[in-house]
Amino acid sequence: MDFWLIFPLVVVFFLFIIKVPVAYAMLISSLTYFLFNAEAMSTQFLTQRLVATMESFIYLAIPFFTCAGVVFNYSGITSRLIRLAIALVGHLKGGMGHVNIVLSTMMGGLSGSANADAAMQSKVIVPEMTKLGYSKSFSTVVTSASSVITPIIPPGIILILYATAANVSIEQMFYAGYIPGLVMMAGLMILTRRISIKREYKPVVEKRATVKELLSELKKSIWALMMPLGIIMGLRFGIFTPTEAGAISIVYAFIIGKFIYKELKISDIKYILLESTTISAGIMFILASAQVFGSYLTWERIPMMISEALTANISDPWMFLLIVNIMLIVIGYFFDGGAAMILLAPLLVPTAIAMDIDLVHFGIVMCINLAIAGFSPPFGSMMFVTTSITNTKVEDYIKESWPYLAVLVLVLLILTYLPQVTMFLPNLLS
Repeated sequence: MDFWLIFPLVVVFFLFIIKVPVAYAMLISSLTYFLFNAEAMSTQFLTQRLVATMESFIYLAIPFFTCAGVVFNYSGITSRLIRLAIALVGHLKGGMGHVNIVLSTMMGGLSGSANADAAMQSKVIVPEMTKLGYSKSFSTVVTSASSVITPIIPPGIILILYATAANVSIEQMFYAGYIPGLVMMAGLMILTRRISIKREYKPVVEKRATVKELLSELKKSIWALMMPLGIIMGLRFGIFTPTEAGAISIVYAFIIGKFIYKELKISDIKYILLESTTISAGIMFILASAQVFGSYLTWERIPMMISEALTANISDPWMFLLIVNIMLIVIGYFFDGGAAMILLAPLLVPTAIAMDIDLVHFGIVMCINLAIAGFSPPFGSMMFVTTSITNTKVEDYIKESWPYLAVLVLVLLILTYLPQVTMFLPNLLS
């Protein structure tokens, strides 16, 4: 086997093992290839790829939606969504657990980031759950599990990353995310109710909210809930592109926070810009490094080799999807979800095309897999985010997590093998 075919892969996985940040690991391994392989392109190409990635119009959607999510956090929208969630499901057994799950679903249309949602709810919801008698480990696991929904509900950043890496419509990916997100919400709520009945976790409120109370809370939250709907309608009727939708979302969020809810202060702008820039810079650096690493993969024809090997040995699309599910959850332990998507989508999409699998459906399967990996012990990123904030022992998290992991995997398999569920909205709106 050609030395230069595998050497950068050995380097990148070694760097992952010793905890070198993902972007640096991909960049260093790519640099060794372009510097020392006489047959490869010059190192000038490496620099060009880094710069070209940052100049992509499509990738502008990432900092735009990131900034919009940060603005929403400063505008008082989260507290209103919590009250709406309590009005909707607070009367159920284990009411605060249900509130946690419903809030993650609503926040998906605003933040699009699983780790951001997990961190926010660990600070806001978990303390309230423990005050009401829920165990800290249970509250932490519910928070982490519900955060799996967040990136699947548009405008999830991982949806944009897959669409750009696989060269499919961002608009179609956005349409496809809603129903899978709602199915996951339903599965987690059913499990939470069963556990709450067994442990006698009480509702948040004694009785179901009246229609008048529901309408009152809905009125207070309607401006926040209109944003995801506005994005979908704008894309559907061609009013703006996904990138332009991100910019519009920032303006919309600022107007709501400043002039409607009147909780956003001018002095908050510098913190919003700082936070947005920091988050966006990290994501874009990973993207740029992944593009350079992808150039090495393409130069050595590794995606084609993997595709040919899979198609030669696996002829059944169902078996291919099962192997992809297992592989992605394992790989997702060690990779950031965004980086894993950029690296793996170009490797797996050619095989999916060869097997006549719809690429939008395949993208949702990939996104859900990597989101579940972030929840799953022993290495999931959301596990570390939530346990560190709530001061929960990892071993307690692991004990509580298995039922939720089982439900998430069951939902994943349903969505994998019933593509009609995922493709209902894209087919309806296309």
